Amino acid sequence: MLSALWPARTWRATLHALAGLPLGVAAFALTCGLPVGAGYSAIWSLLYASGDDLALTTLFVVLTVTATLSLPRVVRGLSAVQRRRFRALLDVEIPPSHRWWRQFGYHVLSLFIGVSGAAAVAVCWSATLLAWAEPAYLVLAAPALVAAPWMARVVARADTAAARALLGPSRNEELSVRVQTLSRSRAEVVAATDAERRRIERDLHDGAQQRLVSLAMNLGMARANLTDLPAPARQAIVDAHDEATQALAELREFVRGLHPAVLDDRGLDAALSGIAARAPVPVRVAVSVPDRCPPVVEAVAYFVVSEALTNIARHAHASRAQVTVDRVADRLRVVVTDDGRGGATPGGGTGLRGLAQRAASVDGTFALHSPAGGPTTVTVELPCGS
Repeated sequence: MLSALWPARTWRATLHALAGLPLGVAAFALTCGLPVGAGYSAIWSLLYASGDDLALTTLFVVLTVTATLSLPRVVRGLSAVQRRRFRALLDVEIPPSHRWWRQFGYHVLSLFIGVSGAAAVAVCWSATLLAWAEPAYLVLAAPALVAAPWMARVVARADTAAARALLGPSRNEELSVRVQTLSRSRAEVVAATDAERRRIERDLHDGAQQRLVSLAMNLGMARANLTDLPAPARQAIVDAHDEATQALAELREFVRGLHPAVLDDRGLDAALSGIAARAPVPVRVAVSVPDRCPPVVEAVAYFVVSEALTNIARHAHASRAQVTVDRVADRLRVVVTDDGRGGATPGGGTGLRGLAQRAASVDGTFALHSPAGGPTTVTVELPCGS
């Protein structure tokens, strides 16, 4: 019957307001009354007590110190109780805050919210009950009956707002958690992408590439041995052999672009030396990294150097280049320098933007120094653990 008169949320808001009174009084007593009372007693005993009251003075001092030191734990425990009240009665989830002093502020405020809120709600409902007992008070009870649900919800909203502001995380804490979550998600995506590239590279190397090698070898043997075939048939074998050889070369280049197996097997030094050997300009490589970095970081460093050397070959008009890789504290530093014409800008082409994006994918940094006339220096620093 009662639920037909008012929605369930009204009764839950009423219970929430009434429960706030004892909780507010208890929270205020534990967070303010006990430490302040013990401290006042300790100060009074130190100033005015006689020598015979030394034991009592010591007790007050110990209580004061204990209450003060345990205050953060008491505050967090009370906050957990309040969060359960909001969750059970209002279906409001309030995430915990790491700063106990903000929660302390709510427990101080909860006394005033609890007393005023419970009193307002109780007065409204009591007037209604009074009218049931004495019909003469019906004129007063009617407005109170109308105001009771509204008052309960207002108190619940005010208490919820205070709890969200003080019991919940601050705006900075929310942003910090959000940044950590996004960073973790991005790292997981980068790692998953790198693992998928490795899988595709292995599948192509062990499957399609091996079959192409076998096909090219068979066509090569046919080309060498079947010399007495008619000219059209022999030309068809020659063309097929050339196409298979070209397809194999392109597949190897594609597989190398996905993920070089030498990077996993022998590390950055050998992998970057292979890039330098294939570069159209002379490249000097110097790698000084005593310990291996995470595979994702090594892969980013490899592709940064690969793309940087490609840019040099296409745009720099350089006669030589140098690649230097070393470890600076917990960061892997990659420096690519050329003696070209310079004048490059970070937004001047997709190649340099790609380098910056690769570095950013693992929370790395990208810097470009390219005055007109050269030289151009690309510096990338990647986190490499401690």
